[in-house]
Amino acid sequence: MKLRIFTILIFSVLITHGQEQKKYDDAVFSIEGIVTKMLDIISAEKGETRDWETFKSLFTPNVTFSVLATGLDYPYPFESINLDDFVESMQDEYYDAGFEEYGLGHVVNEYNGLANVFQSFYGKDSEGSEIRGINSYQLVYFQDRWWISNLTWTFETPENPIPDKYLNNKKNE
Repeated sequence: MKLRIFTILIFSVLITHGQEQKKYDDAVFSIEGIVTKMLDIISAEKGETRDWETFKSLFTPNVTFSVLATGLDYPYPFESINLDDFVESMQDEYYDAGFEEYGLGHVVNEYNGLANVFQSFYGKDSEGSEIRGINSYQLVYFQDRWWISNLTWTFETPENPIPDKYLNNKKNE
């Protein structure tokens, strides 16, 4: 009887552990995968539902999202928000009407479970407005996967075009 209870307990722990591992998208096992997945989720056609549960699983709980809008007509040249506020801001008529963002190139610097990715991006809204810029990700590797711990982005301006080195895919070691 004790063996049966022990066996059931072990199987339930293994099944639960397996389910916890499955709650993460496979994208979290590589640097390129996790930053690409982030953009895939925030990009959506009009009427398409975004997978916010998977989106949140890409980040550490205390992640910050910051925008540096220097040189553009924005009310605040620098602003930071947390994960919940970012998700809430993306559930807006503007983004629900359709929004696309994808990477143009990136440079990865990685050492001992710490990574920085400079990713150039292209974005387009439902009204046809287009913009390019740089996403700067800070990532950490623990619990056998990558996590985004900080994301800061800025926009390209005529005075500050994106340097060619960020438009090509590179990994610095």
